[in-house]
Amino acid sequence: MIKKLVFTLSVTFFKLIFSQEVYSDYYKLRVGYENLEENNNKAFPLIQLYIDKAKKERNYEKLFQGYKDGIFYSSLNDQKVQYADSAIWAAKLSENKDLIGTAYLDKGVVYYYYFKKYQYALNEYLIAYQYSKNTKNDFLKYQNLYHIGVVKSYLGYYEEALSLFKNCITYYHSKTKADLHPNEIYNNKKGYLNSVHQAIICYRNLGQFKKADSLIRVGFSDVGTDKNYNQEKGYFLICKGISDYQKKLYSPAINYLNQSVSSIKIGRDFAWLSMGYFYIGKSYLGLKNDVESVLYFTKVDSIFQKHQFVLPELRENYELLIKYYKQKNDEGKQLYFTGQLLKVDSIISKDFVYLSPKIHKEYDTTMLLDEKNKLEKANSRGEYMIIGLLFLAIILIILLIIRYKMGKDIQQKYRVLEEKFVMDQEEAEKSILISNEKKSGLDENKVEELLGKLRIFEDKKEFIQKGLTINKLALQLGTNSNYLSQVINEYKGVNFNKYLSELRINYITVLLFENKEYLKYSIESLAKECGIASRQNFSDLFYEINGIRPTDFIKKRKQEMDNKIAYEH
Repeated sequence: MIKKLVFTLSVTFFKLIFSQEVYSDYYKLRVGYENLEENNNKAFPLIQLYIDKAKKERNYEKLFQGYKDGIFYSSLNDQKVQYADSAIWAAKLSENKDLIGTAYLDKGVVYYYYFKKYQYALNEYLIAYQYSKNTKNDFLKYQNLYHIGVVKSYLGYYEEALSLFKNCITYYHSKTKADLHPNEIYNNKKGYLNSVHQAIICYRNLGQFKKADSLIRVGFSDVGTDKNYNQEKGYFLICKGISDYQKKLYSPAINYLNQSVSSIKIGRDFAWLSMGYFYIGKSYLGLKNDVESVLYFTKVDSIFQKHQFVLPELRENYELLIKYYKQKNDEGKQLYFTGQLLKVDSIISKDFVYLSPKIHKEYDTTMLLDEKNKLEKANSRGEYMIIGLLFLAIILIILLIIRYKMGKDIQQKYRVLEEKFVMDQEEAEKSILISNEKKSGLDENKVEELLGKLRIFEDKKEFIQKGLTINKLALQLGTNSNYLSQVINEYKGVNFNKYLSELRINYITVLLFENKEYLKYSIESLAKECGIASRQNFSDLFYEINGIRPTDFIKKRKQEMDNKIAYEH
């Protein structure tokens, strides 16, 4: 999405140039070079005049545009970076957030497209995203979405990337049919075709080959014979070649891949040139022509040597070369390509270690999807509002039904607990029956003595002590923990923890029934009141013993008391 991207600013700024200032000196200068091809240094005498004029007049929006043009027409990659830095400087002076976001995005694109430095590119994209989050310039938003999608695809997050590219396709395609300036139509079609290409990559890597082939046909149809989109046609030719290779149609694959080479070279996309060479090599390998296959695999290595970058998919290139020279007993070449493979692994590993956590940490997926939804609603607000309202209505009805059933269940449980309390308050307090039947050979006198101590322990509400354990209680009662545990198990019918929990919960339940002041307590305070340290533990035990959560019980008890007061008055 590089070629002529330089001509697109925010919609407002674009119209400023091409409507209000049609006959301005700035416009006249740009007319002199705007139809030159990309990377053509002949544009610079006029670009420099444009920049000098903007500096003199302190017109920072125009100055930004001049530096942006410098990026586009520079033939040297390092010079493009310098102009990108200058564009950021001018944009900041303009204090226009859209221009600042565009400037950072442009610099990221330079790093991505001309250097394939994904780490540097992502840093710029993330800054651009911060500036473009609240922009009304949809083109800028979708530029950012597209390039974030490219990074995600590079990392192998194909489903996430595909979701972004689908939305870019929808947006850009709609704009190619709109009543816009020719340059805007051109840029949007570029965005559309590149998004289609990236979606094909995702489908292919997800194993959805029929969908990939379908989009390839769409790409060819929409590119047509327009030479302005030769580079995009080159991408579709590569994709078609790869598709034919996967179908073992090796000769047609070579034909398509060879057709792509010239336009990809002119566009200076060395990464995809490598991809083309790699699949030409694999196709020759499929035809049992080892000599030609190795020739093209070696071309991939030559590009890697120059740029120190290779797409992860091309790692296999070196495995095939190592295998070939191993069969030829050429230890020198085998050792060399093994070293190259280690370099490839090192570069890919460094990229993935840096990029993966950064893109998830600083470009949160939820925020991205929320932004995407806002943009989609802007295009089809009426339909989405109806669907949304219907969906909310259904959810509301479901929630009301659930709430009604839960309320009815809580009411029933509260009534059961209330009836239990009213019928036998004393039994509710203790809730644990004491059996006088002699059990398992324990000394009857000692058991009776210990049970008496337990009754005193219960009557004095000593069970609300915090941090009470069976060892502490045994010590207080003058016995040992094993003997106390056996007596509680046999004569109370539960283990120590259950015994203690029931005493505490029954105690606090009685307080809530009898004293309305306790209804004002928080759950934490009620837990502490009965000796339970954890709020959650208290709530769980209350529910286990009483069949209702303490919050629901308190709510029902308050309602009952309010109704009683209202009735008395």
